[in-house]
Amino acid sequence: MIILNRLQGGKKFAVTMSYDDGSENDRPLIELFNKYGIRGTFHVNSGNFHHPKKIQPEEFETLYKNHEISCHGERHRTMQVLPSVNVVQEILADRQNLETITGQIIRGMSYANGSYDDNVINALSACGIVYARTVKHTNRFGFPENFMEWHPTCHHRECLDMAEKFIALTERKYFSRPALLYVWGHSFEFVTEEDWKMIETFCQMVSGREDIWYATNIEIYEYITAQRQLVISADNKMVYNPTALEIWFTDDNAEEYSIKPGETLRLG
Repeated sequence: MIILNRLQGGKKFAVTMSYDDGSENDRPLIELFNKYGIRGTFHVNSGNFHHPKKIQPEEFETLYKNHEISCHGERHRTMQVLPSVNVVQEILADRQNLETITGQIIRGMSYANGSYDDNVINALSACGIVYARTVKHTNRFGFPENFMEWHPTCHHRECLDMAEKFIALTERKYFSRPALLYVWGHSFEFVTEEDWKMIETFCQMVSGREDIWYATNIEIYEYITAQRQLVISADNKMVYNPTALEIWFTDDNAEEYSIKPGETLRLG
């Protein structure tokens, strides 16, 4: 039996971070992330660059290197109270602005004020958005069924407690499925020395592990989506990978496999 319980590089666990609004505190936060090898996604309102406490476009290339830039709505508008045409305008404008700044295709999103419904999701999908983070905490380490309602593990206020639980999970002898620790917040919430000490302690706790994949939101979306597209024969003896990514998995005997893009792998 084929079991989809490995992440990129055959790792069992993943950590990702998610920060909204493009605050000037992204600078020291990213400095910490880079120091400890933590990676994440920064959701930006491209219509708010006039604010003096926002990161300016000329900083993006160097500051956010090795991290992901993602949409947060051009003007941080509450989506549920907008007509669909205005949701489309809010997202397309943000995408276009951020793509011009970064030279990259922007496909991710976090919901401004946590506001969304089915109509908003449909509008975002029509705009080319493939995942969107909510503010609903799961206090769990799973992957979403629907990436357009991607609920994080916790806000960074609870990150130390959840990091302890996550590390304990990685140390279990028996392992059944991959686990993701997903922390979100706003960097402007780091005000005191204790706040900064907390997030650095978190980075120290989860960093430097060979069994953890430190990833951006879009990297996790791409890998899990590709993994779910594997084509498996009825007798579980053949696997075909129709995607552009190498995928890892195991069988009932805990033997590990990887399958390259376009490859058909015969097992046993």
